Amino acid sequence: MNRRDILKYATSTVLLSSNLAYSDEEKKSRKTQDSLDKKKTKHPRIVVIGGGWAGLALAKNVKYRVPNADVIMVERRDHFVSCPMSNEWLVDLVDLEFLTHSYLDAARNNNYTYLHAEVTDLDKKHNILKTSIGDVPYDYLVFAVGIEYDYFNFTQGDKTLEQKLKTQYPAAFMPGSEHITLKEKIHNFKGGNFILTVPSGNYRCLAAPYERACLIADYFDKHKIDGKVIILDANNDIKIKADGFHSAFKSLYKDRIQYQSSVEIESINLDKKVITTGFDKIPFADASFYPNVKAPNLLEKLGMTRATAHNRVEADINQYTYKFRGSENIYACGDVRPMGFSKSGNTAHSEGLNLAKMIADTIAGKTPLWQSPVTTCFSLLKTEPEKCISLYTEYGYNKNGGMIFKNNSTDEAWETNGLGDARVAYGWAESMYSNMFD
Repeated sequence: MNRRDILKYATSTVLLSSNLAYSDEEKKSRKTQDSLDKKKTKHPRIVVIGGGWAGLALAKNVKYRVPNADVIMVERRDHFVSCPMSNEWLVDLVDLEFLTHSYLDAARNNNYTYLHAEVTDLDKKHNILKTSIGDVPYDYLVFAVGIEYDYFNFTQGDKTLEQKLKTQYPAAFMPGSEHITLKEKIHNFKGGNFILTVPSGNYRCLAAPYERACLIADYFDKHKIDGKVIILDANNDIKIKADGFHSAFKSLYKDRIQYQSSVEIESINLDKKVITTGFDKIPFADASFYPNVKAPNLLEKLGMTRATAHNRVEADINQYTYKFRGSENIYACGDVRPMGFSKSGNTAHSEGLNLAKMIADTIAGKTPLWQSPVTTCFSLLKTEPEKCISLYTEYGYNKNGGMIFKNNSTDEAWETNGLGDARVAYGWAESMYSNMFD
C-alpha cells in the first residue's frame, strides 16, 4: 500500500468511515490477535498506545535498540495525517498526500507490529491491555495518546454548545475531518470577521494559531476577499516567537489581522454569531474556536491523571522517569505528558526517541537517564515571497524541579533571514516523515 492509495481512501471516506479498516487489514488484525493470544515468549513485549509523532518514534527506536523485543503499536486510526504542516495544506501550499502516511508501511519497514484497534481498559495487576479486538499482554506499556479538547472555559458544561462548537466551528488541531471543515470555511469565506481563538495553558503547538492567522490573511489578500482575521488570545501576549509574529501582523497584515490579548470569552452566541468578552461584543461571519486541551478520557477513566498548573487534566507521571505514579512499567510521552515542554511534533518525536533509550536501558539492566526533548519550530508568515521564522530550544529542571529553557534561540528576522527562500520548513517535514515511516 502506497501513500497515493491511502490518499484516495482518505479523501473518499474520511467523513463517513474514518474508523473503518480495510478488509485486508481486518484479516491482518485477526492474524495478529491469534499470535497475541498465545503465551508470551521470553522476549520482552513493549506495547505503545498511539501512532502520533511520539508513538511512531518510540516504536521504531525501541525495536532498533532491543531487536529481540516484541514491539506492538496500537492505534485506532487506519492512516496517519500530520498536524505539523497542516496550516500549509489549509491554503493549498502542500497537498494531502504530503501529510498522509501508512501505518502498515511504518510497521513493516521497521519490523514492529501495527495493531489497528481502540484501547478500552487496562488490567495493571496482570499487565494486560484490553482493546476492541482482544487482550494484549505486555511487559512495558507506553501511553503516547496525545490530547483531547477541554471546552469547559467556553461552555461551562453546556454539552449542546460544546457539540456545536466541535462540529460547526472546529479547532483543527487534531488530524482528520476538522481540517477538511476548516479548509472549506477558508475557501468559501465571503467576507467579514473570521475569528481564531488561542487557549491558555500549554496547548498543542504554541505557534500554530498565529501562523494560521498569517496564512489565512495571506489567502484573503491573494483572493481579494474582504475579510479580517481577529485573534482572541486568552494569554497576555503571544507565547512564542512574539517579535516575529507581532512585526508580521503590523507590517504585512495591518488591515487584515487584529490581535487582542488577555481575552476572556464570557459567552458565544452561535445563532446571532456574536462573541461577548470582558470588554466587547464581537460579531463574526465564521470562526474556529480552539479550546484548552486535556489528557484523553481513557486516562481519566483509568485514574491516571491529575490537574497541573498548565491544564486541568494531564497524565500523572514522574517528570524524570516518564513512569505513571505507582507503576514501574507504564509510561507516558508526547503531548499527553504534564511537563511544560512544547506540545508539538518535533518535541514529541524527540521525547519518543529518549524514552525508547530509557526503556532499552531498563531492559538491559542499566540505569536510565533523563534527556531533554528538543523543540524545533518553523512558522510561515507569507507565501509570495515566502517568509518564515523559527525557534530551537531544549529543556532542563532547576533544583526545585521546575522546568527551565536551555540553549534557546530564535530567528525572527523574517524580512532578511532567507528561511522562506530555503524552504526549510518543508525540508524539515520531509525528513521527519522519512524518519518515522521509512
